[in-house]
Amino acid sequence: MKVMIVVTHLLGTGHLTRALTLGRAFAAAGDQVVLVSGGAPVGHLDFDGVDLVQLPPLTSDGVDFSRLLTAEGAVADAVYLDARQGALTDAFARARPDLLITELFPFGRRILRAEFTALLDAAKAATVPVLSSVRDILAPPSKPAKAALADDLVAAYYSGVLVHSVAEIAALELSWPVSDRLKKRLYYTGFVAPAAPEAHPDGIGAGEVLVSAGGGSVGDHLFDAALGAAALDKGRNWRFLVGGSTARVADLRARAPANCTVDAARPDFRQMLRAAAVSVSMCGYNTALDVLQTGVRAVFVPFDAGDEVEQGLRADALAEQAGIAVLRAGDLTAESLLDRVRNVADAAPRAPLVAGVDGAAETVRIARRIVEDHHAG
Repeated sequence: MKVMIVVTHLLGTGHLTRALTLGRAFAAAGDQVVLVSGGAPVGHLDFDGVDLVQLPPLTSDGVDFSRLLTAEGAVADAVYLDARQGALTDAFARARPDLLITELFPFGRRILRAEFTALLDAAKAATVPVLSSVRDILAPPSKPAKAALADDLVAAYYSGVLVHSVAEIAALELSWPVSDRLKKRLYYTGFVAPAAPEAHPDGIGAGEVLVSAGGGSVGDHLFDAALGAAALDKGRNWRFLVGGSTARVADLRARAPANCTVDAARPDFRQMLRAAAVSVSMCGYNTALDVLQTGVRAVFVPFDAGDEVEQGLRADALAEQAGIAVLRAGDLTAESLLDRVRNVADAAPRAPLVAGVDGAAETVRIARRIVEDHHAG
């Protein structure tokens, strides 16, 4: 079958990375995949095996998700947004998919409701089943009306909601008010993660403190504190993997102490984690799974700017395990970070997580059953 996955990442790259993992799973099962991305292009991701369609890109204005910017940094006006909507519905018409998956919407990206609704109307007219794809923990709705809107849209357009989690570990109810009518449409897939990485063939990262903040441009406060921590930790090597612009990488490299290597974000990051001494990062979905799958000791500094609470909820849940510590952004200093790093480095080893991480393959199985039921009905 042909599957279309639509995703718009506005700040980091986690949403796109997860959608790409799903796309690869469908492709591995013999399906044709069209991945429509509405966020900024991401150069370090590998799109082999999927047909990438890039919409006129959008980013958020920092953590202000109500203010959308073009690739040039201008506010996205009605003309720009109309062009996106047209490109999106045109992509659907060209692809003629058997299944449509919208990543996060209608539980987020409500500011893009017009383009998503136009897409959903096109799918309904073509009798194409639609699924929503959401991570383990969502940004809780600030008003009951937002949850009610998601319920209404799911009832009107969707055959189901794929929850990429294990219900016993992180049920959707932890972050979202799940109504009775929504609960009947939930399908828990397990966590969506790529296959566990092998050890790095060149040994890069072995014994080091790896500091990362995803593939986007957030995390300056984390990198700044880590520079100070590395300078105080002269007997150990630190390595930064930095997303965003080349100027950002160059600035950090110029300020790094001698025991600190600064690299641009790179695709072998997960392999490095296998033998790293400690990982220091925020606590997005994909990064959390990287830590769990590799068993690396970790310090999480959850992203909590603006009204963000998702990463804090996830980090607190994971900190129950050995070798994982949480440091709130408000308490982040070079000294407090180094203290957490030293503590987890001395912690007992933690076995890599191997169960419940086949969410991409399970998504394919669930989706195929839904498509078959849709056509049978």
